[in-house]
Amino acid sequence: MWDNPRQLNLVAGALVGIAVLVFGVALAQLALRSPQLPVREILVTTPLEKTSKQEIERATRGRIAGNFFAVDPDEVRAGLQQLPWVRRVTVRRVWPDRIEIGVEEHVALARWGGEALVNTHGERFSGKTDALLPVFVAPRGSEAEVARRYAAFAAAVAPLGARLERVVLTPRLAWQIRLADGMQIMLGRDADQAEARLRRFVAVHQAALKTIQQKHEYVDLRYPNGFALRVPGLKG
Repeated sequence: MWDNPRQLNLVAGALVGIAVLVFGVALAQLALRSPQLPVREILVTTPLEKTSKQEIERATRGRIAGNFFAVDPDEVRAGLQQLPWVRRVTVRRVWPDRIEIGVEEHVALARWGGEALVNTHGERFSGKTDALLPVFVAPRGSEAEVARRYAAFAAAVAPLGARLERVVLTPRLAWQIRLADGMQIMLGRDADQAEARLRRFVAVHQAALKTIQQKHEYVDLRYPNGFALRVPGLKG
């Protein structure tokens, strides 16, 4: 090998490459441990409504330590996404000494039973609020479907003038809704047909049933060609 210039060049090139790699790793380690280039500013670039700056500081404490190069954006992001009202986070290092954090917060759409909330994307999260929200009661995993159907049901009953306050999807996958005036409406198992029946009922109600002075406390729309009403004090 020693009298073969081509092999000597290959070996020399390999040794130089290894030396450069080792040197680069050493420089990287030195940069990570260096007291120079400390992080001097942590900037939240988005407005916060439900998440306090104190929560941000607690979630990033210990994750933004050392110098600029030592900060791991993924670790910072993971800490922030544990906060109850945080849906999505972006973290980036801005030379020479700033960490910029963007936070997308959940927007609450409804309560998930008594244990959690559902956001406008149909995702369950653990935030708490005193806001007046509709209640969803349904099997776990159906959050997105219930949120989507809620929007359709709410639009359908809007002409009745009462807020949709409760949507139930039973374990047998039957839909039920309740309005703020106490009217409970049984919709049946097929959600698409349930929406159509609900719109027909509202149309009939606007045309004829609203002349009934007593409040309808129970409406059953599970009939293929009609519906049943329960009206307190009304005798047939």
